[in-house]
Amino acid sequence: MASKRLFDDSDQDKHKRIRTSTTPSLASVMGEIVMVRNMQNLFSGLEPLLRRVVNEEVERAMRQCYTSRSITKSPSLRLEAMEHPSSFQFNFKKKLPLSIFTGSRLLDMDENSINVILVDKSNGQNVPTSLPHPIKIEIVVLDGDFPSSEKESSWTSEEFNSNIVKERTGKRPLLTGELNLTMRDGIAPIGDIEFTDNSSWIRSRKFRLGVRIAQGTNQNVRIREGMTEPFVVKDHRGELYKKHHPPSLNDKVWRLEKIGKDGAFHKKLTTAKITTVQEFLKLSVVDPQRLRKILGIGMSEKMWDATMKHAKTCVMGNKLYVYRGPQLTIYLNAICQMVRAYNINGQTIPNRDISNINKNYMQNYVREAYDRWNELEEIDEALNDNVALLTQGESVEKFQNINHQASYEQNDFFVDKSGCIEWSPFATSSLVNGIAYSFSGAIIDDGTLRWH
Repeated sequence: MASKRLFDDSDQDKHKRIRTSTTPSLASVMGEIVMVRNMQNLFSGLEPLLRRVVNEEVERAMRQCYTSRSITKSPSLRLEAMEHPSSFQFNFKKKLPLSIFTGSRLLDMDENSINVILVDKSNGQNVPTSLPHPIKIEIVVLDGDFPSSEKESSWTSEEFNSNIVKERTGKRPLLTGELNLTMRDGIAPIGDIEFTDNSSWIRSRKFRLGVRIAQGTNQNVRIREGMTEPFVVKDHRGELYKKHHPPSLNDKVWRLEKIGKDGAFHKKLTTAKITTVQEFLKLSVVDPQRLRKILGIGMSEKMWDATMKHAKTCVMGNKLYVYRGPQLTIYLNAICQMVRAYNINGQTIPNRDISNINKNYMQNYVREAYDRWNELEEIDEALNDNVALLTQGESVEKFQNINHQASYEQNDFFVDKSGCIEWSPFATSSLVNGIAYSFSGAIIDDGTLRWH
């Protein structure tokens, strides 16, 4: 009986252990369910990514295989393509300046945004055209010596790519900004791009801008690369000494050609209190001999002509200056040329009455106005379309725009047979108040101006 009980007890213990080990708890069941669902979510999330990666790898392998086969099995097709280049080519719509400064936005000759266009050269002419689909393009920097003269129109894509200039070691990218563009309807405006380094370190001392189809782009149509004319890139510090074309009245006088900043001429003019282009032009009208004396014999006739030619392109604006003397009231432009005159009664002097006025008398009036310039009344008034030209014998296409600002050429200097420069106090030798005049009917008696 004892042995039977012992057997029965051990049997019960074993049965209890089996029941305990084979019956899972509710918590473990719920945990397994959550884990399974998480794995399913993970697999469903990874599936699209894995499919895309597999597809890309398969496509890449097929492209490589197709390319290698086409290269090895179809050399005749490649030679035919080289013998018959595409008639399509990229061009820059307008030329770039011959000199560009680092750190400055690149603009064309007209200081507008640079545009790349697509042209068709099939008829020997650059005819603007377009493709029905967008084109991805890339702007690069080329050596200014490329292409050589013998290959000016026959260079290949390989030669184009081999002449792309990269930045110097340790320097920033040579060209920065929006270098990758999309051409639509045959045109692609270039946004903000600028050079970070000058061009003095390469043999040619010049760069070109080039344009090509962006690398890695599948393009069914062959388009030849394009490039600009060579240009020099200078350090931005040189821009501080840049001449202005045209100069403005308020520009420092060293902005004029042949007058270097802190140079001998600049120092002489500064000593004479001639610091701006306006002051330079005023003295050149009132007393050109004094101006030449200030500059000294170091300024040759050729240099003087270059400086004056540049100065005379100055934009004059529409300001007039009024000088009221004992007998006359005269109106002067910004560089001390007389443009009209009134008598003591406030009446405009007719053109028939001015020609007999003594030249020295009028000269003294203008000189007095010059000496008392800071006391003159300043007014804004648009000048007539027939207002004075500043350079004798030269033509002016426009001398008054919608803003009433004119760029004048000068006619107040003339040279007699002896080569001496004579002085004229008028905006032209034959114009006052915008009309031609011939003096008559005026008498100078003991410095008194009388009319009859």
